[in-house]
Amino acid sequence: MHVVIMGCGRVGSTLARGLEDRNHTVAVIDSDPDAFRRLGPGFNGDKVAGMGFDQQVLEKAGIRRADAFAAVSSGDNSNIIAARVARETFGIQQVVARIYDPGRAEVYQRLGITTVATVKWTADQVLRRLLPAGAEPDFRDPSGTIRLDHITVPEVWVGSSVGAYQDQARARVAWIDRLGEGTLPTRDSIMQEGDMLHVVVREENSAHAYEVLKRGPEEH
Repeated sequence: MHVVIMGCGRVGSTLARGLEDRNHTVAVIDSDPDAFRRLGPGFNGDKVAGMGFDQQVLEKAGIRRADAFAAVSSGDNSNIIAARVARETFGIQQVVARIYDPGRAEVYQRLGITTVATVKWTADQVLRRLLPAGAEPDFRDPSGTIRLDHITVPEVWVGSSVGAYQDQARARVAWIDRLGEGTLPTRDSIMQEGDMLHVVVREENSAHAYEVLKRGPEEH
């Protein structure tokens, strides 16, 4: 892929290096040429000084051959304008805009521009670490119907099968983190001490899924 990034702050520079490490080509736009120092000497992509919503600047960054565009500068207005130009003028389908105001982010999400509402995202991450297990999911689909939770396997379930938990909890184990590595389980996979389950469950059934986990497997 070729990716154009507007904004060479901490987010933009980290994103650019990460994409390049994955063998994608990258062009970074920033109004301050000194910002490109954050990319480091090993960065091989293009550095374009200018405003990321200026069509000539975008052309110089290779927007016509780009597969994706990310607007991650520090300004909501600049990010919104640049994202709309990339999508509506140049037809880029994969567009992401960093937006600090969550209310505005929801509006642009409905317009088809994927937004990352920085403040809301950070607050959600903190909440998940403050509140008891199950209070806040890792992910909830836009309809609010499906949620994804991560749950450490309790001692009462160690040695039991994934299928047994799924049947009793009316939930699905999407993957397991085990010894720092993700694995895709089968129904016959045996849960081990220290396993982290990533469980997909319907919102109205989440309390039951946690209760089953706490109670332990039923005897048949």
